[in-house]
Parts: sequence; structure tokens; C-alpha cells
Amino acid sequence: MIRVASIEINRAPVLSLWAAIVAERAGLSEDESLSVGRAVAGLTAQSKGRRLGLYKQPPASETEKLRGMRDDLDARSLEFMHRTIPIIRQGSEIRALSKAKAIEPDSVRRYLDTKFGEQLPLFRDALRALAASMPVETLLATAMDLYATFRPTVPSGAAGWGKRGTFDTGTIDVLRT
Repeated sequence: MIRVASIEINRAPVLSLWAAIVAERAGLSEDESLSVGRAVAGLTAQSKGRRLGLYKQPPASETEKLRGMRDDLDARSLEFMHRTIPIIRQGSEIRALSKAKAIEPDSVRRYLDTKFGEQLPLFRDALRALAASMPVETLLATAMDLYATFRPTVPSGAAGWGKRGTFDTGTIDVLRT
């Protein structure tokens, strides 16, 4: 049983951490997982921002330019948590791309440290315990639905954009039982 704790936080760091834990459980290295986890959160925010009318679809010329830059990097894609994540190989590992730049794991570590503060180990342990409580196939099939169950609650629509909500380990613990 994980000690119950709560934190006021917005959804992006929670999704980044959760997606990284799911990716690691699926067999990626810690560094690969952090990169992929951050990409999942970024792509999810973009998608929601477009749905809310906060972001516009980029012009076709910009999309084509980005595609060309990724082609120059020999980018591939990874289907993960209902997102198509552009990835590149760096040595023996993969890195997710944000636009045409690799998401470096150390930057994700700093991001999570800043957002969660001293409570990061507690939340990481709670989410790892949840991920370990089910077969990998089940986890991969339900990871985004699980996130929707435990994510911080914020007002719906544009009113909740960028707002903090309460995230607690008790909600995560209930999902394991």
C-alpha cells in the first residue's frame, strides 16, 4: 500500500509520468520511456487545444516542412497510448521528437522534478505499482482510460485549460484493487 498523498498539479506532468511508466513496463529503457512519455503528453495537449479552438491546424506548408525535416532525420513512428509518436534512433536507443527535435530524457527529468517536487518518488511509486498490477497487454490496451480515471480534475472545456487540479495516490491505489 502506497502512502496517500495529494498534490495540486496540471494534467500534462501527470500524463508525462504515467506514459513514461507504461512505456518502461512495455520494455523501453528509462531514457526512452521518459522521451516517449513527454511526447504523449505534448501530442495530447495539442489535440485537446485544437478541439477547444485554442490552437489552429498548422498550414499545409508548415506541415510539409516539418515532414521534410523528419525525413532528413530518418524518423519513424511509434503507435502508443492512442498517439502516433515520431521517433528517431540515437545510438542503440530511440527518442521521441517534438517537431523535429529529440526529446531528451534529462529535460523530462527536470520537468517532472519541477512539477512534482519532493513528492515525485511517491507518485512514481504509486503509478509503477498500478502498472505492475496487470499484464502488459492489459496495461497497453487501457493505459489512456486509466489515466482518464485518475488524472487531476479540472473544469471542462477551455475553462480548465492549463488549470491545476488535485492528484492523489488514493485514487491510483483504488484502481489496483
